[in-house]
Amino acid sequence: MAVSIPIYPGSSSFYPGDTPFGYYDYDLTFQQDADRMVKFVTVQLGYPITDIEMQAENIYACFEQAINEYGNQINVYNARDNLINVLGLTTGSSYTGKMIGSSFEGIFNIADSYGIEADVGNITLYTGSISIVEGQQVYDLSDSNTVTLETGSVASDTFEIREIFHYNPPAIVKYFDPFVGTGMGSQQMLDTFGWGGYSPGASFLVMPLYADILRMQGIEFNDQIRKSQYGFHLTNTRLRIFPVPTYDYTMYFTYYLKSDKQNLFKNGTGVVSDSSNIPYHNLAYSNINDIGKQWIRKYTLVLAKQLLGLIRSKYSSLPIPNSEITLNGSELVSSAEAEKESLITELRETLDSMSKQAQLERKQAESEAMQQQFNKIPLYIYIG
Repeated sequence: MAVSIPIYPGSSSFYPGDTPFGYYDYDLTFQQDADRMVKFVTVQLGYPITDIEMQAENIYACFEQAINEYGNQINVYNARDNLINVLGLTTGSSYTGKMIGSSFEGIFNIADSYGIEADVGNITLYTGSISIVEGQQVYDLSDSNTVTLETGSVASDTFEIREIFHYNPPAIVKYFDPFVGTGMGSQQMLDTFGWGGYSPGASFLVMPLYADILRMQGIEFNDQIRKSQYGFHLTNTRLRIFPVPTYDYTMYFTYYLKSDKQNLFKNGTGVVSDSSNIPYHNLAYSNINDIGKQWIRKYTLVLAKQLLGLIRSKYSSLPIPNSEITLNGSELVSSAEAEKESLITELRETLDSMSKQAQLERKQAESEAMQQQFNKIPLYIYIG
């Protein structure tokens, strides 16, 4: 039985609806180029010397797919280059064909979790207190009778203490202002300089600030070395304070609620969260420049070659009178696969060379090269 294979008739006429998805069917530039693309592909594949076992609709589909692939590569590149700048922005409007400026907002969002550990993050730092009892060193921070929280419950909420305010009394409270002219501090300074007998003149004694700092430092070292030092030891919910309290008082601390730190969701829904919902859409074919259209032509030809190879692979040979024709389907498929990979690699490398980082590096190299040239320009010698 004779095998009947549809052969390209030699001409085509595009109408909207001839492509599988119709993304560009009503683009006037696409309509004008569709039949030109059919002629370009069929001639490149050997027509009219060789019959082409395809119809115009097959080539229209390859043309549409080539535009889709080009647009996808562009969108993936833009999404990668701009993701940090658009995280958290609304998905309500398309970013296709728009220039997106640089912003530190994405960097701030990333740094926010690190900032929390330095008490500068975007969560609330609360204040709590512990009722200190004379003679008691150890306290249970899960005891609601002892611990009071600004917000949250000791019994049900997990909180993380950031700072406990338990320090030595400041040295300045043990050292009077030398400008006052009365009191133990002033008298001690006068005695130090041998002026203890000049009592009325103390009101006009002016000391340099470094003398005050040295004196306060001496007081602090004295307390640290010769006295029981203020401090605490916190293990889980068990707090031990030093020295042993000699009176009842309230000790304060700051804390985060664990639930606040663990709440990683920001800005709600309808915003860019990752590359899957960045609002990049199909490119308008009429807006693609000649550089892109040339790549699309090459890729359309490769897709058509692959499709023709698959068709011819189904019919490895065709009978003719007194002989048969062996078709080159497998060769076309393998050749098309290699060319597809080469075109995709070429496009990706081109896009990578145009990234913001690559442009900045190129401008830096250009600036350094120009500076080296300027350094070799002889300078004028002025003789006075």
